[in-house]
Amino acid sequence: MTPFDLETRIREQRDRIDAATSAAGRPAGSVTLMLATKTQSTERTLEAIRAGGTLLGESRAQEITAKGPALVEAGVHPSVHLIGHLQSNKVNQVLPWVTCIETIDSLRLATRVAARCVEAGRTMDVFVQVNVSGEESKFGVTPDDAPALAEAIGALDGLRLRGFMTIGANSTEERVVRGAYARLREVRDDVLGSGAPGTVEATELSMGMSRSLEDAIAEGATIVRVGTAVFG
Repeated sequence: MTPFDLETRIREQRDRIDAATSAAGRPAGSVTLMLATKTQSTERTLEAIRAGGTLLGESRAQEITAKGPALVEAGVHPSVHLIGHLQSNKVNQVLPWVTCIETIDSLRLATRVAARCVEAGRTMDVFVQVNVSGEESKFGVTPDDAPALAEAIGALDGLRLRGFMTIGANSTEERVVRGAYARLREVRDDVLGSGAPGTVEATELSMGMSRSLEDAIAEGATIVRVGTAVFG
């Protein structure tokens, strides 16, 4: 795939997002495209950035640590979110290279990340990962447990709670898929409505991928993660 192809595909996905945003009656520009660059080579990732990608999603610590220095050397500075499960022993590896961790799913992990950020003199944006589908193969806290974790994160120095993330239900039924996304929106709204300290900025919803971004946007997604539709 040439850089031109990437530019075209990124533009096509932004057009999809704009159309879905308009159809949902939401303000233009209220949904951000994340390029899921997991498994993509460093060179392909650089091509995607040069083709207009400004927000990347990476899943594996080893890929982040391999690509990070190359991006700096190339003089590009996209926002990089961790969207894969983070093991506690990999926290130090990813912190220098990411701007946000979307997969905080336990107070133990949150506390470890917070401590490392305080030591480094920085504040990390984080999302609570919620398993709205209840599928055993997916990471994340339950919707019922998410508010308590969000409130606990809000009290930690070194972290800034920005929102909630989920991986959509593995279903071909629109009712099931949209219902799961709606549940995450309800979790977010409940937390914002609680007025708990440290949760006022938790407005973001990272949900929806290549095949389901319209459903996610209809239910309030502010970030959609697209990989296959851009990279094939």
